[in-house]
Amino acid sequence: MAAGDAQMLWMSAAIPSDQLVVYAFDGSPGEGTDAAIDELRGRAQACDELRLRVVDSGRWRYPRWSRADVGADQFVIHQDGGVDWQDCLDVAARLRGGDPLDLHRMTWRVHIFPRVLGVPGSTGVGSVVVLQTGHAFADGSRGTALGGALLGRSAPVPVPVAPRRGFLPVRGIAAARAHRMLVRDTDAGLVPPAAPGCPLLSINQRPQATPVVRTLVLHRDRLAKPTVTIGTLVAVSDALAGYLAQRGEDTSTLRAEVTMAGPQNTGAHNNFRNVGIGLHPELDRARRIEAISAELAAQRRRGEHPAMRAEAAASAAIPAPLLRWGVGQFDPAARSATVTGNTVVSSVNRGPADLSFGGFPVLLAAGFSGLSPMMSLTHGVHGLGDTVTLSVHADPDNVDVDDYLERLQAALIR
Repeated sequence: MAAGDAQMLWMSAAIPSDQLVVYAFDGSPGEGTDAAIDELRGRAQACDELRLRVVDSGRWRYPRWSRADVGADQFVIHQDGGVDWQDCLDVAARLRGGDPLDLHRMTWRVHIFPRVLGVPGSTGVGSVVVLQTGHAFADGSRGTALGGALLGRSAPVPVPVAPRRGFLPVRGIAAARAHRMLVRDTDAGLVPPAAPGCPLLSINQRPQATPVVRTLVLHRDRLAKPTVTIGTLVAVSDALAGYLAQRGEDTSTLRAEVTMAGPQNTGAHNNFRNVGIGLHPELDRARRIEAISAELAAQRRRGEHPAMRAEAAASAAIPAPLLRWGVGQFDPAARSATVTGNTVVSSVNRGPADLSFGGFPVLLAAGFSGLSPMMSLTHGVHGLGDTVTLSVHADPDNVDVDDYLERLQAALIR
């Protein structure tokens, strides 16, 4: 197991980090639910990457991936008598904290809702499959491939190469040299500087209540100006600045923590980083699009600097006992004076609308980034075919979810 994946595995004991992707289908298998589940299980058994488990041989070694048969307990039926769309989302929202995966037993599990009323875009009664994966097992890109394999997509799931550890002192020296080069290049204006942190706002209070999820389903054209991610950030800027300003808060430094994909050939199951992007609510929409686009491009260029690769290589060489010890020092109750972003926006393209369940075509995919001790409001942006689902995940004690959702919906139609 790569060092970054192991770190995520060990951190999940303190802060649950399972990912949840909701796939909705136009039709209900009804009495054919068992046959539909058998089809899923057959696909999973035929995919080596869906048969992985974690094997931990002791404190002196990194965990490793091992293959096993797909178990019947990886398929859970909920509310087979019927449930509405929002109730289905409410159940899914509670899975991360209430029923997290033990990756030594299973790295993924699906939750099946055979009869769901009110699914957006459905012509009648729909159905929903919620794919729950351990974050150490897959990031958004890898999760898309795994979900596709499970739900009928023919494209193979990429197999990560075995991670290369290297010798820590040698890689540490290389990383130090590369960092000095990064500082010189930054000072010379050749590389954009790191994004600054920003002050805490009310949405950065510690979550207290059971979180809630709300979704807005849109045609891709509504947001693809110039990209779905940028279109979402512009709308979130409008809605969040208005929401906070009405409560007397200063939005001049408002920022979002945005997930950015990294190299996909590192040997790790997770290849992403989070960057802070200014939301610039003081600018008109045209200038805000330019500013947000420029910041995203700048952080992408910074991530491509050789220093970032050298730093990742040095991290990969950390001995397992040292990394375990470091993770053990993490205090989930600790608070920081600043945050990378006041909210999270995680945008994932889930591919073409070529998935099915029980013979019924897929309508949409939705997902929601987890809350954290520093974050009471996050956003998930999931595209599938021509449909984009924008999900709001929030702590109702710290966020007036209905007020914010109304503002966000209004911002999306401007």
